[in-house]
Amino acid sequence: MWGTSSEDERALRREAERVVNEVAQRLRTLDEGTSWFSALSPEGRQAVLQEVTGYAMQAHITAADAREGVARSGVKPRANPSVMICMDPPRYGFADLPADEHVKAFRVLVSVFSVADTRRRETYCMGTCGHAWHNLPPR
Repeated sequence: MWGTSSEDERALRREAERVVNEVAQRLRTLDEGTSWFSALSPEGRQAVLQEVTGYAMQAHITAADAREGVARSGVKPRANPSVMICMDPPRYGFADLPADEHVKAFRVLVSVFSVADTRRRETYCMGTCGHAWHNLPPR
């Protein structure tokens, strides 16, 4: 029986990690990632937003990353998720936004993460990276 077991949660985290990193490395489009996200349960979407928030934090997003990511996301700059990520420091309560803003939050977070992660792969990890998520095979 499928429930919200810790095994289910781990599987969702692994899938989210793969999908988000494929979008960040342009192995999957943002629209494909958004379709995957939209198909999740409301609880799954909240869990993924929390996970992707962690990725953005670990990528040490900059104000420039946030602005470029919002521009790439297709979300209006005045939408709540766009404003939150561009604050100094960024505000990360995306999973607490109303459910009707979760898709916008996902698009913003993944886009900003993509910008920051690309910057880090091209600087800190260039040629020496051992991070499995930075070395994904083509789909």
